[in-house]
Amino acid sequence: MNNIENADLLEATRLTNAGRLTEATAVLQRMLGGGHTAPDVAGDTALSAPRCAPPIIEGVAVPAGTARAEPPPQPAAAAPGAGRRPFGLRAGAMQTLHGALHGSLGQGNEAGFRLPGGRRGDLSSAEAQVPVPDGAQFLAATFANEAGSRPYKLYVPSGYHSGQPVPLVVMLHGCTQSPDDFAAGTRMNEAAEELTCLVVYPGQTASANMQKCWNWFSEGDQQRGQGEPSLIAGITCQVIRDYAVDPRRVYVAGLSAGGAAAAIMGKTYPDLFAAIGVHSGLACGAARDMQSAFAAMQGGGVTRTAGVRSEAERQILPAIVFHGDRDRTVNPCNADAVVAQSAPATALSQRAEHGRVPGGHAYSRTLSVDEAGRPVIEQWIIHGAGHAWSGGSAAGSYTDPRGPDATREMLRFFLGHPHTAPTLAT
Repeated sequence: MNNIENADLLEATRLTNAGRLTEATAVLQRMLGGGHTAPDVAGDTALSAPRCAPPIIEGVAVPAGTARAEPPPQPAAAAPGAGRRPFGLRAGAMQTLHGALHGSLGQGNEAGFRLPGGRRGDLSSAEAQVPVPDGAQFLAATFANEAGSRPYKLYVPSGYHSGQPVPLVVMLHGCTQSPDDFAAGTRMNEAAEELTCLVVYPGQTASANMQKCWNWFSEGDQQRGQGEPSLIAGITCQVIRDYAVDPRRVYVAGLSAGGAAAAIMGKTYPDLFAAIGVHSGLACGAARDMQSAFAAMQGGGVTRTAGVRSEAERQILPAIVFHGDRDRTVNPCNADAVVAQSAPATALSQRAEHGRVPGGHAYSRTLSVDEAGRPVIEQWIIHGAGHAWSGGSAAGSYTDPRGPDATREMLRFFLGHPHTAPTLAT
């Protein structure tokens, strides 16, 4: 490492420890070489990138440079390719900087959101309590294939009876979270109990990513039949084989790094998933490495999508997207990219609605409607919300109980969008 890199590293660490995260991120990006162009995931068809407007705080646009942004929740020394010298920096030095970033924020890079009353939304996985009603089950299992193995938890509602096909929802947690923590925070099991749905929670491991983030920024984890997409699809198919699942009603949703992974699953396995839910996440192909991840989280770069290779991939992918306009970890303009990716080269009409949760957040909901008049994409912008699951429970981490209830809205949307031609992915 040369003297300039050493000086920049020390300065970025000092700024981070002082809470000056925007400046620290700018120094780090300068070290890593500035801007980027995101990759083609499986072809060369580029989306026209949405214009990344300044962040919105309390409904008012904030001039560039005045809003404090959190660093991204995914770069980790244990990510694929970590053994290589990353972007001209020694791996040990980069890990030291990551430690400073994590330590200054509390628990991982997604920390920083405070629950009402000032308590930080950073419960550990061990503290998460997942209630299981009589007759229901919350089972633990592991799936393995050529890409490795991952644990998962499966919620089986009390109303499930073998032979009666039910919907299946795949839930992908954010960084530093676990299946139990995510289940407790989103309360997806409670909603699934009422509607008789199976819910499976794949779990990321610390050996795959130091912060237990899904590696959405790694090219090897953005491809069908490879890496983490193959593991998540494998878990999904294992549940379909073991239980009575309606193949027309299989869905995937996630938060932050898990939201980005959900977008990847929708793009790489459109024959398996009927719709996706992306909360505070990014589009498939938004980044290809640690360097481009920093830019993508802050709203920079151009998102590219997988090349159009089949009729299925030319179809609209129904999507429901949530994002807080005070999100300082993932720029809200990434929600626009997810929406654009869900309807490539498709003209949809739009209509906007506005509301407020009693005693909670105001929100704007934009519906993208197809020629038949059916809403196929919903985009929710939560005014005043940060990087947290909207309407979640304080029993889990990174939740905002002030709503609206993303869990129930996602299930409502999912169950209204069955797959037209599902297959069991391979």
